[in-house]
Amino acid sequence: MNKKNQKLSLWLLLVTVIMLLNLATSAQGLRASGKKIIDENGDEVILRGMGLGGWMLQEPYMMEMGGFAGTQWQIKAKIEALIGTINTEAFYDAWHANHLTRADIDSMASWGFNSVRLPMHYNLYTLPIEGEPVTGGNTWLEKGFVMTDSLISWCKANHMYVILDLHAAPGGQGKDAAISDADPSKPTLWESDANKNKTIALWKKLAERYVNEPWVGAYDLINEPNWAFTAGGNQNGCSENSNAPLRKLYVDITNAIRQVDTKHMIIIEGNCWGNNYNGILPAWDNNMALSFHKYWSNNDQGSISGIIGLRNTYNIPIWLGESGENSNVWFTDALQLVESNGIGWAWWPLKKINSVVNPLTIVKTANYQTLLNYWNNGGTAPTASFAFNALMQMAENAKIQNCIYRKDVIDAMFRQVSDSTTLPFAVHHVPGSVPACDYDLGRNGKAYMDVDNADYHVTTGTYTAWNSGYTYRNDGVDISTSYDSEISSIVNYIGWTADNEWLQYTVDVDSTSTYAVKFRYASPNAESKIRLMVNGADISGPLSLPATGSYTLWASLTINDVVLYKGRQKIKVFYEKGGANFGYLVFTLQKKN
Repeated sequence: MNKKNQKLSLWLLLVTVIMLLNLATSAQGLRASGKKIIDENGDEVILRGMGLGGWMLQEPYMMEMGGFAGTQWQIKAKIEALIGTINTEAFYDAWHANHLTRADIDSMASWGFNSVRLPMHYNLYTLPIEGEPVTGGNTWLEKGFVMTDSLISWCKANHMYVILDLHAAPGGQGKDAAISDADPSKPTLWESDANKNKTIALWKKLAERYVNEPWVGAYDLINEPNWAFTAGGNQNGCSENSNAPLRKLYVDITNAIRQVDTKHMIIIEGNCWGNNYNGILPAWDNNMALSFHKYWSNNDQGSISGIIGLRNTYNIPIWLGESGENSNVWFTDALQLVESNGIGWAWWPLKKINSVVNPLTIVKTANYQTLLNYWNNGGTAPTASFAFNALMQMAENAKIQNCIYRKDVIDAMFRQVSDSTTLPFAVHHVPGSVPACDYDLGRNGKAYMDVDNADYHVTTGTYTAWNSGYTYRNDGVDISTSYDSEISSIVNYIGWTADNEWLQYTVDVDSTSTYAVKFRYASPNAESKIRLMVNGADISGPLSLPATGSYTLWASLTINDVVLYKGRQKIKVFYEKGGANFGYLVFTLQKKN
């Protein structure tokens, strides 16, 4: 080999070594250290994650199927009755291919997430005990492992951790069948040694496969156990004082994992949907964390004092493994609370059909609604061809590029947690039109004021609809849609307005001038009053809104001689007396100043 080739070979070898060293140093496995979760450098890691519900396991509410199906197996039965087994498999193959892709993970990384929680359905990895050709055997299915491998590779490329979560355990882990796809005609996890053994074997198989994968952050052994081990107790395990069978299964799973994997952190969840740890502790492994779930409760220190008490007593990390399904206000407050206490989190879920509370919305088609109507109400069955095409279109709509991105949700989950300022939701120029629903991004009391802004029914015992329209955005501001003849179009509008509520708009004024401002509204009565404010100053005084005849019959009130200065300004519409729906503002130049 000549000297030139020798130098080239040495250079290539050096580059390869550097790349391998960079890869090694970038791979940061997680472990428990006292009350903290740390990486291989010893640095504390606050997990900020998203649960991937709906991908491997369809809970009926995510599909708007809760009215006629309580579990995924019932959903499949409804679908098969219309389109047959082969077409049903084709639909689920498309759903699995589209619902989560590399583009979803890339997007989550760009939004600020550093982890995902993968809710696994066991039946993608192994056969049910009733389907095993040899009693007590374990037939391994490649599909679930391949899906998991793909997810891990996408996350590794983005330096995101994957928490493996057994969401649907063999037989089902509780009375809440929807979350585990349980069939009450078959033995549950707690009623069958065969199901327990299959659960243990599955975790050992997963650990064997991922033992050397540092971007697998942890093994979340069983999602939300909810089972009464004591006769006469709460059926979901909330009154259990021992939980001995749950602890034993956790120990058995841990022992099986540790036979092949001594590296990965193990996460356990208490009974009663993850929150009853009576009798489960102390820990039996030196690399464990506790998960708790939090929904619809007050966001005060008292709401997490119990789990923090366990962290302090047993010197063990805690993690909010599941939360969400509320308003943006609740999201910001909950995340402020847990992060200020050094607790990481995983929200739930990434996307659902026709919902504003998640980062992504799968758009519902009219044909899919036809299927839902049939399944809910009966009548003439759609043809197999119609039903198959409708379902396949929903699978296509599940691709991230076909979903609606809810930037207000992400803003509430990340920026607003530490930043109380407001940002424009959209670019508004004056002169021009400003849609009512495009008020600024920000917290309640900063970007808008709405009386009802979150649901706390777990604490209060009373459900509160924080949003009466559930359209377009996930704040307390109530948004719906209506036809407006002036623009011959369906518009989003703000309704259910109350006294002293208001909305702020950041606008870019092209020139210092006098403008006419048209306020588009609808109201069946003449009781409502508004004020127009600019940069905090009242420039209109109280303005009464004449009745239009109904909440969907639109009219305009023009406010003349409004002086606006060139540059960025803050416009506020203040409801001195609520009641009128609000469609949009139109700024028209009257004269240059």
